[in-house]
Amino acid sequence: MRWYKMNTINFMEIAIIGAGAAGFFTAINLMKLSPNANVTIYEAGSAVLSKVAVSGGGRCNLTNSFEGVKDLVSVYPRGDKFMKRAFKVFSHKDAYEWFEENGIELVTQSDNCVFPCSQDAQEIISTFIGLSKDLGVALRTGHKVVSINQKDSGYELVFSNEEQLPVQCDAVVVTTGGKPQREDFSMFDALPLDVVSPVPSLFSFNIPNDSITEMTGTIVENAIVRFQGAKPKASGTLLITHWGVSGPAILKLSSYAARHLSDCNYRAKLLINWIGESNEQNIHKELNSIISKNSQKLVTSIKPYGLPSRLWLSILNRANISESRRFAELGSNGINRLVNILTNDEYPIEGKSCFKEEFVTCGGISLENIELGTMESKECPNLYFAGEVLDIDAITGGFNLQAAWSTAYVVAVSLADKL
Repeated sequence: MRWYKMNTINFMEIAIIGAGAAGFFTAINLMKLSPNANVTIYEAGSAVLSKVAVSGGGRCNLTNSFEGVKDLVSVYPRGDKFMKRAFKVFSHKDAYEWFEENGIELVTQSDNCVFPCSQDAQEIISTFIGLSKDLGVALRTGHKVVSINQKDSGYELVFSNEEQLPVQCDAVVVTTGGKPQREDFSMFDALPLDVVSPVPSLFSFNIPNDSITEMTGTIVENAIVRFQGAKPKASGTLLITHWGVSGPAILKLSSYAARHLSDCNYRAKLLINWIGESNEQNIHKELNSIISKNSQKLVTSIKPYGLPSRLWLSILNRANISESRRFAELGSNGINRLVNILTNDEYPIEGKSCFKEEFVTCGGISLENIELGTMESKECPNLYFAGEVLDIDAITGGFNLQAAWSTAYVVAVSLADKL
């Protein structure tokens, strides 16, 4: 077996733990940069790239055009500084070029999400598996690593199946993805690493309130949502469901407020601005204009700001305004109540629901443990991390997979520089 020179250390074996997006991307790019490297991916399950398979509803939302994103913290609530540095090595534009250069044609949707033209995640999976085989990456499924131990100048991987002998390796890349419980990070117990306890970060909200769930299927394009007594807020499309609310605005808010919601056991007061306008003076002006032009019409006949009919009827009801009243009969008190409901409609959140089949967490290996420019452990030489196992996560829209590509590529470059 050959030995490969890595600075002053002879490297024989590079182990990648986790056969997901970050794991395969690290392996493929490392082998392209250093064809003589000896790389093995170890996967606990029998399937690989399972999260890629369900991304974007099975279409695989690979990345985002980032159009309109002025600051990375708006899409990466945790880890924006690391992502800013990683983008200097491998950005969303680099990701777009990489996939097209490897035979995957892409399309950018009107919402800035990037998908393969085939609209099929299996194309990504097949490409990754094919490339890794062609480049000589070894894959070992059914190998669950339960412990990573420092051994001499390298590492020893211990597996849950006692019949599988421990593996000695010289460098380790951990790409195991996000985990729902702190106990799921036990493989690092023998190492000087800090783990930020994980909590969910992309989910919809349960609202036990008939007045909103009766409007199931209603879509509001320009909502603003926030929690009473908390700073985070988000805007965008809101979808009313049979269990509560979902849609991009809600998913963004769940990401921004992930820790806050966990701390309050997913019990909070959600405030909804249905119209995307916060200036009360402007709202009063708009309502008064409608009243002056339609004074003798019933209040149900005109929907301000193009609100859906069922929602406008609900707002009238919550403002204690009868459907039989005419606009001229609203009076200043009625207008004030309408403005309040339009901009601060309050609903109690009691629990959460997973977003489709995707599961994203905030938390993981503390970024305080990681070198900013290389993704290498500060305390454990030649131990690297990429993807969601780190305390980096994003809102929905292809940003989480972009984090996987960027951090994985940084690791590949960092290792290749040592080979």
